[in-house]
Amino acid sequence: MKKLYAIIFFLFISFSYGQSSQSNGDIDGFSMYPNPVITGKVYISTNLNAPKEIFIYDVFGTLLLKTTILGKELNLSDLDAGVYVLRVLEKDKMATRKLIVK
Repeated sequence: MKKLYAIIFFLFISFSYGQSSQSNGDIDGFSMYPNPVITGKVYISTNLNAPKEIFIYDVFGTLLLKTTILGKELNLSDLDAGVYVLRVLEKDKMATRKLIVK
């Protein structure tokens, strides 16, 4: 069963990169820490530090969270432990990363 989840996750990631029409490349200076998230908060920083649209999906591609952050801190205390896909949009650039919540 775990193999099935992994296959679905990687298919989702590969399709999301291939279907993106907004992306002009990865966000410059993108960093996300800590990952895995233990405290319920993750910090996302970029070179621009502009407002960021955040999308969090489960491994099936279901949108679980959509929000905008102005600073660096994103509260994830409402998410259950698991593996997620985090997509960040800043200006005309996008970054997609795997997010682990413990």
